[in-house]
Amino acid sequence: MLANLVWASFVMLLQEGGEGGGGMSWNLVDMWHSMGWPARSVVALLFIMSAWSVGIMIDRALMYSAARKQSRVFVQQVAGALKDNKLDEAISIAERNKKSHIAKVVATGLSEFQAASAQVSNEEVIEAAKRGLERSVAIVHAEMKRGLSGLATIGSTAPFVGLFGTVMGIINAFKGISASKVTGLSAVAGGIAEALVTTALGLFVAVPAVWTFNYFTNRVEAFDVEMDNSSMELINYFITRRGGKK
Repeated sequence: MLANLVWASFVMLLQEGGEGGGGMSWNLVDMWHSMGWPARSVVALLFIMSAWSVGIMIDRALMYSAARKQSRVFVQQVAGALKDNKLDEAISIAERNKKSHIAKVVATGLSEFQAASAQVSNEEVIEAAKRGLERSVAIVHAEMKRGLSGLATIGSTAPFVGLFGTVMGIINAFKGISASKVTGLSAVAGGIAEALVTTALGLFVAVPAVWTFNYFTNRVEAFDVEMDNSSMELINYFITRRGGKK
């Protein structure tokens, strides 16, 4: 019943707008002034959620772009240092590329390997390096995912926040009917239209957040694959290096 009433009101508003009648202003400023405080609070909350999600999007986009660019440079530089068995130089290169996800993992693995090489057996050195790489991958993964849960929360809750504002607006519209003793769709059309603004805002906030969350999640999964591959290659390098010393 409520959905049918809202749809009928919307159709009638379109008809009135095309005929130049109805007397209702579609100006957003006028709608804001005619809203009740519950609806205004919902709109303000949605703007805060929107600003928060945009901030997360910008921060993650910059971080992922920098990680991708530095990783390309780092892989080329560190390959030559490892080929010449220059671990100190490889660690130094990794520390200069602090924004690279691969560099962070490789730096930890090289440091663990170098620290354990002079103290324990070959098998223990490799195990120590593996544990260090696993810890590093987990830490970098958490850094890469930071903020994405906020996008997911905004994407899933913003439509319901907007719907709450719509419900409150419709309640106020029917309260206006009760107070003015005027019946008919024309009496509630303006109030319903203003209430629907919050639903539109909720969708406007939620859709980009959901899209961006899915996109960034795929980026993080790709980074995880790259870190896992780098860890396996580094372990193979350690095994080969220790085997050559036997």
